[in-house]
Amino acid sequence: MGKNAHDIIISSHGDGGLLSHQLLQEIFLPCFNNEWLQEQGDAALVSFNGQKLAMTTDSFVVSPLFFKGGDIGKLAVCGTVNDLVVSGARPLWLSAAFILPAGMEKSELKKVVQSMQETANSLNLPIVTGDTKVVDSGNPSNLFINTTGIGSVYPQARFHPAYIKPGDVVIVSGSVGDHGAAILAERLQFTGEKTPTSDCAPLTRLAEKLKPFYGGIRVMRDPTRGGLATTLIELAAAGAVDLLLEESKIYVKPEVSAIADILGVDPYYLASEGRALIIAEATVASNIVEALKTVPGAEESSMIGAAREGDGSIYLHTRLGGTRRLRMLSGTPLPRIC
Repeated sequence: MGKNAHDIIISSHGDGGLLSHQLLQEIFLPCFNNEWLQEQGDAALVSFNGQKLAMTTDSFVVSPLFFKGGDIGKLAVCGTVNDLVVSGARPLWLSAAFILPAGMEKSELKKVVQSMQETANSLNLPIVTGDTKVVDSGNPSNLFINTTGIGSVYPQARFHPAYIKPGDVVIVSGSVGDHGAAILAERLQFTGEKTPTSDCAPLTRLAEKLKPFYGGIRVMRDPTRGGLATTLIELAAAGAVDLLLEESKIYVKPEVSAIADILGVDPYYLASEGRALIIAEATVASNIVEALKTVPGAEESSMIGAAREGDGSIYLHTRLGGTRRLRMLSGTPLPRIC
């Protein structure tokens, strides 16, 4: 008797959408259940000898390995650093583990490792331990990198979706969907100045500007897998509020919109790798946006919506005057995006 499709792992289980959440609930959380995992944040917040630490881990399987605006090495460092930053922590140490495909050229691997080194060095962030394995995957481009980061949580940072209240403001630190569109353009072999560039970048400089407002920030996230929409859907559900977004306030670059239109995908579900989503008290929201706009790469920061009483739903007020609900995706046309 053949196996039911429900009983096997498919690529959509890794897209950060509905199937990813079902996999967590069915297999991982029941086995690994503890108070830290129950929070399901971008990093676990743990205490040791009176100090509050943040710990996060992530695996990077992007294809292609090199893209406009970055590569898998830069992405591995920035992705882990950003998970610490949006958790209110100062990154202290990284680890790096590599699963290398047999047949990969050493020169290509060296470029990836040098990119990691340059990115980490720019942040004064040491990579203190790691591991290497080699597998016969049949594809010399199937390089996988896992990075773990540990950071020290700032005392004034108390972020949690449960703190979201009606009237709070949703802020994004720039355009959305840049990374996902850049990967798509590479796969389609689009070239030229008008092709999308990944926003892959560390959020550490942004965090420095935000620290004075930490007391008014309810929660922060970086909208990676599943993009803006999926990340906000998760926050709305965790905070038991509705979020109403204004399409006219969400900046999607023309080249990103063009790629999305060609492929029939929604840019609000495309990954960003250098953006922060912030939900903050209305009294400090405008000050946060003005501070963000002074950071290179965050000049297009804006208030894009607000929280209201509800049941954890997301609604988009469109430019045409209508309203549509944004839902968790159950599949993805974009495997190996980050």
